[in-house]
Amino acid sequence: MTANTALETASARLGGLSYLNPAAPEPWASFVEQIERVRPYLGSLERWIETLKRPKRTLIVDVPIERDDGTVAHFEGYRVQHSLSRGPGKGGIRFHPDVTLNEVMALAGWMTIKNAAVGLPFGGAKGGIRVDPSSVSKGELQRITRRFTSEIGVIIGPDRDIPAPDVGTNAMTMAVMMDTFSMNRGSTATGVVTGKPIALGGSLGRHEATGRGVYITAREAGRHIGLPIEGARVVVQGFGNVGGIGARLFHEAGARVIAIADHSATLVNEAGIDIPAALEHVAANGGLAGFAGAAQLDIEEFWQLECEFLVPAALEGQISAERAAGIRAKVVVEGANGPTTPAADDILRERGVLVVPDVLANAGGVTVSYFEWVQDFSSFFWTEDEINTRLERIMTGAFNAIWKVAEEKGVPLRTAAFIIACLRVLEARAERGLYP
Repeated sequence: MTANTALETASARLGGLSYLNPAAPEPWASFVEQIERVRPYLGSLERWIETLKRPKRTLIVDVPIERDDGTVAHFEGYRVQHSLSRGPGKGGIRFHPDVTLNEVMALAGWMTIKNAAVGLPFGGAKGGIRVDPSSVSKGELQRITRRFTSEIGVIIGPDRDIPAPDVGTNAMTMAVMMDTFSMNRGSTATGVVTGKPIALGGSLGRHEATGRGVYITAREAGRHIGLPIEGARVVVQGFGNVGGIGARLFHEAGARVIAIADHSATLVNEAGIDIPAALEHVAANGGLAGFAGAAQLDIEEFWQLECEFLVPAALEGQISAERAAGIRAKVVVEGANGPTTPAADDILRERGVLVVPDVLANAGGVTVSYFEWVQDFSSFFWTEDEINTRLERIMTGAFNAIWKVAEEKGVPLRTAAFIIACLRVLEARAERGLYP
């Protein structure tokens, strides 16, 4: 059995992803196809391409805890280190009932590409537990987090692999992970995770960083094609840390956010939604359901709304080939990881829709995570203005470099980002050689 076959068999056993689009291909298959699309541009480094199609290390752990009623429950957890050629692993921890090994492998791969595309000195990693956080008590969730941290503690560390928040996790999750790792090590290790509370070595600007990065790349895309943000119609799928903050920044810049969606409701108001009011409603009620400032909309109609900017900021595999055929946006800005399938990518390009890929658009979060990691090592912290200025410089610089490669080679922005990233990763791999 080949390594790929073994991985495919394991991921099949663990189940596929359905989310809102059960017809979408497995995330790992999408990632591998994206890698294959850059093969013609790798030159002599092509001999190393298989290293990108095989995660360096995959850890599957059992996470047993005692529930509040005295029974013992078991959860399955993962940490995948896709590549460590350019530095320690970096990537979030996801708590979601649909987490699978296949998904975590792909997310780790996309982290490798993302970090290299924007020039961060990290490899790619990702983790997750198959659990619905809303189905367990606060105490149970803390015990799950602590046990999971202890189980993966053999491969994480400030100079080995640095987790961060993702879907279903937050700053408090990172605080518990940091405390658990530190207690097991016998000394405080603030740099073992990023996205922590400010009081524990977190960075100013981290909470808004991913959504801010989405807005910056949307603005830069508009600038390159003569499409201003002010007055533009914006549609946002996902209204959490990424979509909600991104929507707020679009709103503040004078755009008209005409539709928003989350797990509880899909809403539209062609005159523009009051985004601050919607954010207040979500903070108070846990979702968009019941928000009075917009009308209900069918999810498939949501994807067909005419707009200038469409921001998928929920889960992967949302824009299928079928949905891509009906999209009427001028620019798709991927706030989520892997929201567009390769087949949908091709359709959008044929229809003249510009796609700003996830590995660029949502890199703001990991960029400020890098800032946090650096600040923790030095014990010297920057102001929020300094953070945002540095983020702006890195994101716009990466966008311009990727745009230039796309124009020179006549390829989509995603392929251009993968070309830059793969060349950087494979050059590091080649220079390091093989041991033994």
